[in-house]
Amino acid sequence: MTENHDPPVAVVTGASRGAGLGIARALVARGWRVYATGRTVTDGGDGVIAAPLDHRDDDAVAALFRRVGAENGRLDLLVNNAAAVHDALTDPKPFWDKPIDLAGILDVGLRSAYVASYFAAPLLLRAERGLIVFTSSPGSVCYMHGPAYGAQKAGVDKMAADMAVDFRETSVHTASIWMGILLTAKLRNAFDGNPEALAAMAQHAETPEFVGHVIDALYRDPQRGQYSGHTLIAAELAQRYGITDEDGRQPPSHRDMLGSPRTPSDVVVR
Repeated sequence: MTENHDPPVAVVTGASRGAGLGIARALVARGWRVYATGRTVTDGGDGVIAAPLDHRDDDAVAALFRRVGAENGRLDLLVNNAAAVHDALTDPKPFWDKPIDLAGILDVGLRSAYVASYFAAPLLLRAERGLIVFTSSPGSVCYMHGPAYGAQKAGVDKMAADMAVDFRETSVHTASIWMGILLTAKLRNAFDGNPEALAAMAQHAETPEFVGHVIDALYRDPQRGQYSGHTLIAAELAQRYGITDEDGRQPPSHRDMLGSPRTPSDVVVR
């Protein structure tokens, strides 16, 4: 175990844009050294270290974590965010009338999270404390965007629960975090020319950076072990940690509208 290293080291997958990019930037702002993966990710002036790769390529993923180990000696945080999101995801058609490529989220999104965690685990165990976070959504318990999306979200929630069992008696914890409606550049562009509608939407949404600040607070929480293996709602964690979003806003939890995370059983069958 490696102790007292500063800054802490993180890998954020799927950080070319959207949630992953916002999370990476927030972590850098909190003093992290961040490796950001993605097929088109580039080094930026904000301190994010580009790690271009395709998460379908297991050898490339393994090479990334060898690099992280060689350059830092350990890893403190893995954020599994990469997901193959098809342009037709939000089409209201039934799944058989959508492109079969929507199933790609089960490869880059579910399987890729397992593979990244597999190669990250030895490095996380070298650190004073380690954390794996899976970004998720209420689509794991309610119908949202169809069965492929729902299966991926339910899968990462369950992965967090089961990996927590394997990490028991170690200093590594896991959590799946439901994000809310994200104010990404893509969403903002959809409201181009209609600032009033965007402002109204923003009251029910959160920036991608907000989630990154929540993850940082969870990592630093000395009581975070109580959450290990559980699915958590970012907005509710933010209330616990006193975190607000842009302009001091407190993004709402959508638990009452969309459903509650499932509580994992404490039964272990080996």
